[in-house]
Amino acid sequence: MRMQLTLITIVLFFFLLVEDIKAQVRKTISPEKDHYLTGDTTSILGNTYERPDWKAIEINFLTSYYQQDGNNGAVTGGIGTEYLTDFTQKLSIKLPQSKKISWNIDGAYDYYSSASTDNINNIRSSDSSSDMRSQMNIGINYKAGPLQEYGARIGTSVEYDYTSINGGVNFSLLSRNQNTLFGFSAQAFIDKWMLIYPRELRGEVKALTDKRKSYNTALSLNQVVNKRMQIAFMAEATYMHGLLSTPFHRVYFKDSNNHTIESLPGNRLKIPLGVRLNTYLSERMIMRLYYRYYADDWGMDGHTASVELPIKLNRFVAIYPHYRYHTQTAVDYFKGYKEHSVSDLFYTSDYDLSELNSHSIGIGAMIHPNGGLGKMKIPLTKNSFLSLDGIDIKYAYYNRSTGLKAHIISIGLSMKI
Repeated sequence: MRMQLTLITIVLFFFLLVEDIKAQVRKTISPEKDHYLTGDTTSILGNTYERPDWKAIEINFLTSYYQQDGNNGAVTGGIGTEYLTDFTQKLSIKLPQSKKISWNIDGAYDYYSSASTDNINNIRSSDSSSDMRSQMNIGINYKAGPLQEYGARIGTSVEYDYTSINGGVNFSLLSRNQNTLFGFSAQAFIDKWMLIYPRELRGEVKALTDKRKSYNTALSLNQVVNKRMQIAFMAEATYMHGLLSTPFHRVYFKDSNNHTIESLPGNRLKIPLGVRLNTYLSERMIMRLYYRYYADDWGMDGHTASVELPIKLNRFVAIYPHYRYHTQTAVDYFKGYKEHSVSDLFYTSDYDLSELNSHSIGIGAMIHPNGGLGKMKIPLTKNSFLSLDGIDIKYAYYNRSTGLKAHIISIGLSMKI
C-alpha cells in the first residue's frame, strides 16, 4: 500500500510537469558544461562558496524496496528462512540561512516484514513479524571561507524495541588551487534496547546489558590528478562497546540437546581503508573504481571491489551498469547449526559473520539536465516554484555464497525551491 501511494504521488507530479519538461529539455546546456555526465573531475572539487543560487532550498527524496530470501536464519540458529522485505522512504532538505550558514534536515522511515524474526515467538503472524523504524537528523554547516567548512549534527532513531541518539562533527579543507580536499568527521551513537528473547528461553537467559555505545572517526583525502582523473583515499576507525550480540538469535550445541542465545564480546574495533578512482574514458563514458579493505579484532578480514560505468546517452541522460564483489573471513566465534560446543565462551550462528563471498550486479539511469526537468507553482504562494532537477532509478541483484539472494530497486528525486 505504501509503495502504491508513493508511485501514485510520483505519477501525479510528472503529469503536472509534462508540458514544462518539454520546454526545459530544449534549453539544456552544451555537454562540456554538464560535468556530472561528462566526467570532468575538476568540477568535483569546484568552489561553490559564491554560488549565485545559494538561497535555493534543495530537496532530495528517495524511496526503495528491498527483498531477500535464504535458508540460514540467525533467529533459528543458522537454519531456516531469512525472508525479509523492507520499504524505505527518506527526505533530506538543505535550508540556506546565509552564504556561510546552511541547515540540513533529513528524516526517514522503513517498514519491514520478516518471516525470520517471526520465529522469535514460533507463532505465525506474531507481533515480531513486522516493524517500522524511523529516524531524524538535524545538522548545520558553516563556511569559514572559500576553503574551509565546519559542520555538526544531532539525530535520533526509534524502533519498537530500540532507541538511539547520535551526534557528530565534521571539517573539510580545500586547497588554494581547489585540487585537493581533506575531510574529517567524528560521530558517537548511544543505543538502548528493550531486550527480546526467544519465547522458550524467556526467564532462563539474560544479556549482560541493554546498552551500546559506538564511536567513529573518518579521514578522507580527495585529489584531482588531472582534468580526466580523480582519486580519493578514506580511512575509518569504529569502536563499539556494550550489547553487540542479538538476544533473539538462537545457538544450538553439537554435544547437547540444549540451546541458548547468541553470546559475543562486549567490545569491537573495526578499521576499513578505501580508495576510489574516477576516470574520464571518453566523451560518453566514465569509469568509477572502488576498493576497500576491512579488518576487526573479532578475526574478520574483508575485501570489497566495485566498478561503475556511467554512459552518457545524450546531454542530460546517462545509464550506469555497476558490479560489486565482496569476500570476508568468518569471525572467531562463528559456527553453523549444532557446531558449537557448550564449553565455548562466545558463539554465534549468524551467517552475516561467516566466511562468504558475494556478487551484486545492476543498472541505473539518471536524468539530470542543467536547466532541470520542469517546475510547478507551489500552492498558496505568490512567486514560489518547486523544480524537479533530476531523477535517478537504480536496480541491483545480490547473491552470496551462503545462498542468500536479494533484489533492491530505488528511485531518487532531486528538487529545488
